[in-house]
Amino acid sequence: MKFTKHLFTAAVLAAMGTAAHADILTVVNGGATFTGSGALTFSADLLGALDTGKIAATGYGAATPSILKDTDGFYTSIQVSAPMATLSLDTDTLEVVGVGTKGGLTLTAPVVKSVSSGGSLTVTDIKADLTSKTIFATIIGANGVGTVNNFALWNFSTITGTTAYAGPGNYVNDISGLSLTTDGFTKFSQALGLLSLGKAAMNGITDYGTIHSTLNTTLDLGTPAIPEPSTYALMGLGLVGVAFAARRKSA
Repeated sequence: MKFTKHLFTAAVLAAMGTAAHADILTVVNGGATFTGSGALTFSADLLGALDTGKIAATGYGAATPSILKDTDGFYTSIQVSAPMATLSLDTDTLEVVGVGTKGGLTLTAPVVKSVSSGGSLTVTDIKADLTSKTIFATIIGANGVGTVNNFALWNFSTITGTTAYAGPGNYVNDISGLSLTTDGFTKFSQALGLLSLGKAAMNGITDYGTIHSTLNTTLDLGTPAIPEPSTYALMGLGLVGVAFAARRKSA
């Protein structure tokens, strides 16, 4: 009986140790208290394409938009600031490998001859994977696109500034050189109902803008890592081993 108890304890501690020493720690706002934001600023080329299609931009969810136009009604700037929701970092180096925000922007295209047959696209809950240089998002689109979660929307070319957490106010960087993925262009065009001139305007964009990220407060790095599925599997195998050993001893 004592042997079984010791074996059970060892198996559970081994499984817990695997989770506690995970390389990547994911903290979720609410589980660990922190504040930060990510601000997406549209490029001049993207603003021009939106003007071509007379596409309206409005904020969505928790994001706060800043949308400016000139006296002729053409866009001069669009920036969307969204609260930081998740952060993933290497527990050894404190290098940040992923950042997620909540909220986004909705684009609505009217019917414009040769440009668009009408439609809308919402881009929200943006997540930056700094390792693969990919920007994922939830997109909600018209014209049969529907809702697609964790969609690879943009790739980016450059990140400047700090990429490791070094205390409040010391994680500040800019992701630049956003370019639509092939699937991103397809979904963008479909959702907004882009026609020949609209697609041509989108094709002419080589840089969609920049994302400015900042973390303002101290992280609670004691927050436990979110276990990977393999950790649960290991715990399951440990318990199976305990049961098997118990049966052999009783036999």
